[in-house]
Amino acid sequence: MQLKSKACGAYGTNCYIVSIDGKEIIIDPGMDATEWVLHNVHNPIAILNTHGHFDHVWSNADLVEALHIPLYAPIDDCFMLESDPFVQGTPSSHADVAVVGDQNFDINGIQVSFMHFPGHTPGCSAILIENALFSGDFIFKNSIGRYDFPYSSSDQMRQSLEKFLQIEADWEIFPGHGERTTLKTEQKNVPYWFSFL
Repeated sequence: MQLKSKACGAYGTNCYIVSIDGKEIIIDPGMDATEWVLHNVHNPIAILNTHGHFDHVWSNADLVEALHIPLYAPIDDCFMLESDPFVQGTPSSHADVAVVGDQNFDINGIQVSFMHFPGHTPGCSAILIENALFSGDFIFKNSIGRYDFPYSSSDQMRQSLEKFLQIEADWEIFPGHGERTTLKTEQKNVPYWFSFL
C-alpha cells in the first residue's frame, strides 16, 4: 500500500490517496482538494468519507463529476452531504453507497472496513484498509474529536471510545487533522478523556 496525503483548506483537513495494486481510493476530499487529487490519481476507484462535516466532504461533488467513481459515506451523515446544515456553502453531493454501521466492502479487489464510532457526528466512522486506520475526526494524536457541535453526542462518544479500547491490534492511525499515530498509543490515552464525558 502506498499513501499520499495533503492538509487541505483553512482547517488543514487531511485528504488521503491510498494506492494498492495500481488502484486508488480517495479519503475525505475536503476544501481545495480537487486539484491536488486530480494531479495525483491515475486509476481511482472510489471516494470514501469518514463523516459528513463540510471540511471533509467539500470536494466530493467535483471529484465525482470529474472521475465518475462511486462515493461511500456513513448513512447517518448523508444529510450533511446533501443539505449543508452548517450553512458553509458546501457543494451538495450524494452517496452512491450509504454505509450502515460497521460494514465491509470489496472495492475492486481492495478490502475496506467502515467502523462506526458515533459521537463527533452521528455517522462518524474510521476506515480500515490493510493495517491503516483512517480515523477522520474520531481519534487524533493525543486527542479525540469534539462532541459539542450540533448533531454531536458525548454519550455516543463515550460508547465509541469504549468500543475503541476493545480492538486488539496495533494499526497505524491516520487522522483527519494533524499527525499520524498508532492504535496502541491512543488506547493508552483514551481513559484520560472519560473524565470529560
